[in-house]
Amino acid sequence: MRAMWLITAKDLRQRVRDKSVFLLAIVVPFGLAAIFSLVFKGIDTQEAPTFAVADQDRGQIATAFTEQVLGTLEREGVIRLRTVGTEQEALALLERGEADAAYVIPGGFSQAVLGGHATSMRLIGDADAAISSFVARSVAESFVADVRYVRVALATKGGGTPEEALRVPVPVTVEDLAAERRQLSLAESFSAGMAVFFLFFTVQFGFSSILDERRDGTLARLLAAPVSRYTIVLGKLLGGIVVGVVSMAVLVVASTLLLGAQWGEPLGVGVLVVAGVLAATGVMALVATVATTAEQAGNVQAVVAVLLGVLGGVFIPVQQMGGAFAVLSMITPHRWFLEGLADLHGANPPVLAAVPTLALLGFAAVTTGIALLRAGRMLRP
Repeated sequence: MRAMWLITAKDLRQRVRDKSVFLLAIVVPFGLAAIFSLVFKGIDTQEAPTFAVADQDRGQIATAFTEQVLGTLEREGVIRLRTVGTEQEALALLERGEADAAYVIPGGFSQAVLGGHATSMRLIGDADAAISSFVARSVAESFVADVRYVRVALATKGGGTPEEALRVPVPVTVEDLAAERRQLSLAESFSAGMAVFFLFFTVQFGFSSILDERRDGTLARLLAAPVSRYTIVLGKLLGGIVVGVVSMAVLVVASTLLLGAQWGEPLGVGVLVVAGVLAATGVMALVATVATTAEQAGNVQAVVAVLLGVLGGVFIPVQQMGGAFAVLSMITPHRWFLEGLADLHGANPPVLAAVPTLALLGFAAVTTGIALLRAGRMLRP
């Protein structure tokens, strides 16, 4: 153990003296994360749309729509309401850009609905706010579906009073569990992506330094020392792991304090980061075993790191890839690391990231095991 730690400490001193490791492990990924955070800040948290309402009916059904439906959405921060008296006032708000859509409820609307007669509610959308208009239309159509259900329910019972109609319960409700609590914002997604992308370049200095030792003629001295070959290999692996964990810890803390990122429960994030570093170290160690020189190892590792980063959703979110790319992303540690962070986002318990963490540990076990079996060809002076 002492020999292994001495080898690790020697490699770490060399990396500290080589200032490029700080540039590659901390400065560049954090700088890119900061740029992406500024560029994408607010894109996925758009301002709530403003809807104008001209209620010319004031009846029971109209009030149910304006107060129970639109009022609830306003209290939850989903929309903002502007109450006006006439359709002309609503149109004026649209023309001035002060509203994205407008509802116009004509007189006699409630009476017609309760009497079983055909009627209509007018929806006027801003042509320059297509998404907001779609939201407004979806809200109105949902309300119409509820009204239709009430009428069918009362007809089945053989009629009923307006008061009974208002008391008819909604048959099915939908509870959203996936929206914000298990999804990174665009800024956080790119910050995490840059961190795990450059992690693969950071940890490659550990195991592949065996080839540097052979090139510089110091490998023969290590092999002549009274230590086993696996002690040398493990010491090299440990050096890459330490650098990787430190760099990721610095990036997580810095992005939290300076960029406002919210990674979730610290214990879960810490375990996920360690699993990600182990996976990256194993993959880069395995790649290094196919090279014969340090330069060749660096080139091949760079190609593999970039390829895995692209497939893993570092540059393009996996949700936007679709099809075969989404399936291929499952074979990359990047995909599992980002998915684990999404599972931990907010105040979620660490257990939610159990599957991504186990997947990363699986990557680490398989690739590191194969790399250790192939390490003998690298330990030839």
